[in-house]
Amino acid sequence: MPDIIQLLPDHIANQIAAGEVIQRPASAVKELMENAVDSGATEIQLILKDAGKELVQVIDNGCGMSETDARMCFERHATSKINKIEDLFHVRTMGFRGEALASIAAVSQVILKTRKHENDLGTLLEIENSEVKKQEPCSCPTGTNISMKNLFFSVPARRHFLKSNTAEMRHIVDEFMHVALARPGITFSLSSNGQDLFHLRSGTVKQRILQLWGNNYQDRLVTVKENTEYLNVSGFVGKPETAKKTRGDQYFFVNNRFIKSGYLHHAIMNAFSDLIPSDSYPMYALYIELDPARVDINVHPTKQEIKFEDERLIYAFIQSSVKHALARFSITPALDFNLDPKIEQLPAITQPFTEDQKKQTAATDIFKAFTQKYQAHAIGGSFKHSYIGTDGRPQSDLLPSMPDLPEKAAQQELSAIWNNENVLERPLQQIHGKYILQQIKSGFILIDQQSAHERILYEEYKRASRQQPLPSQQSLFPQKLILSPADAVLLNEILVDLRTLGYDIQSAGDYTFFIHGIPGDLDAGNEKESIEQLLEQFKQFSDELRMNKREMMIRSLASQHAIKSGQNLSAAEMQNLIDRLFACEQPQVTAGGRNTFLTFRLDELDKLFGK
Repeated sequence: MPDIIQLLPDHIANQIAAGEVIQRPASAVKELMENAVDSGATEIQLILKDAGKELVQVIDNGCGMSETDARMCFERHATSKINKIEDLFHVRTMGFRGEALASIAAVSQVILKTRKHENDLGTLLEIENSEVKKQEPCSCPTGTNISMKNLFFSVPARRHFLKSNTAEMRHIVDEFMHVALARPGITFSLSSNGQDLFHLRSGTVKQRILQLWGNNYQDRLVTVKENTEYLNVSGFVGKPETAKKTRGDQYFFVNNRFIKSGYLHHAIMNAFSDLIPSDSYPMYALYIELDPARVDINVHPTKQEIKFEDERLIYAFIQSSVKHALARFSITPALDFNLDPKIEQLPAITQPFTEDQKKQTAATDIFKAFTQKYQAHAIGGSFKHSYIGTDGRPQSDLLPSMPDLPEKAAQQELSAIWNNENVLERPLQQIHGKYILQQIKSGFILIDQQSAHERILYEEYKRASRQQPLPSQQSLFPQKLILSPADAVLLNEILVDLRTLGYDIQSAGDYTFFIHGIPGDLDAGNEKESIEQLLEQFKQFSDELRMNKREMMIRSLASQHAIKSGQNLSAAEMQNLIDRLFACEQPQVTAGGRNTFLTFRLDELDKLFGK
């Protein structure tokens, strides 16, 4: 038999290697910007078109390259930083594996212009599919100007798996911020499709944070600084009031390299455990410095996941450093025992409480409700015949958007679903505030109240997006919303679609927005949290699924606005929910494919009990 093992051609080997290094435009942004940082540049420009799919261009004023280096940098495993294996464990600069430029050249069209300070002329290189098309002297500024065009043009299948421009742009902004926060002494700028998004002047770490998040953080940052012989920790954490429902403002840097670490994030969350809600995320940018030999940065191709020599020690040190910083700045809840002087002059304070007044007070319904067992639901007025929820509202108000359906039509829908079996006239049961049990002749159905309501809202929003916009309730006093840069880019992308679904939001620049109106079925006063949760869900959908913005928006809103597990419902509300669910076009599952209900037949239950 003939031999079957053969060496791959260089361009194919490079394309395979590129799949590990260059997964999306943001991967190229990271590599090119890190190279620019390592060149000693004081100014770095990032220019994009079509979220990096058409163009990623990085311009720096660094040291530049000679003609030979310009050609060599596109070879695999070509590097200026490693001469022996021990060098791997002492590298303090950024990219160093020597595969980035080779990978970029394998899956895009590259144009490089570079010149060293001492040279009169620079070098021009044009490379396509790992093949050098042109190499000649050129006139250009000192430093390096590299353009990556038409990413994955030679691998169409890879290009097909790129996400929407909104999702890809968010990843690019994330990478841009990682590098910009790691190197506050460098001036950075970012423009996309001719629009300037960032211009960050060189300065201190705090100045860089304020440039990115706005001057409103000026008095809302707590300094963290602890030094030992083993490691140093410095940086800032946000005060508890800056915590948000969305992730994204959490940054760790080890020796000026951004890393991801759920383990260390847990240490920060523990430090904030008594200060913020469990579902909120504190803002932080922490810089860890230690001997590179005590860190292995080669455990992941992107070098964003690393392994510490002693993780438990780092965890304990980070947690104690943050706790110390919060305590030092007295960031703890405080009770004010001093009454306002005006309050102290009120008759209720200055005059005695007479026996007649005591008798009158004891006879009121509200006094009985708080002094007699099991009477908290008996408060008079509009709450007289309804239980009070944990949020203080009567349970009949928990589902304000549920319209009444004709009983006959709803029953017909139920009969159709259950093979013409009539629902038994038995009281509905809510189980653990999560599920609703409905008996039928052949057994019972168990409905997940959150998934069911999510399906209902999804179809309502879907119809609204096809026909006419949902009504918006306008605010007398618009709420100011300040987002992280990445979230601001995302919100700008979806503002038009949000308006069709009842949101009235206007951009004020500098990552600031004003919320003028929200969907009619949302509670006023919850605007900021609503938007933050919406963005978080939208990001999850855009990362996981290929769908248009409108579909992601509708799914996100339905998920956010659905009643939650643990929310008690009255009998009327449970029935309303069931009626609306089985009036849906597809009542069995949510838009994401989760079951809204399950059927349990008596004969199957009997088998389980050996009957």
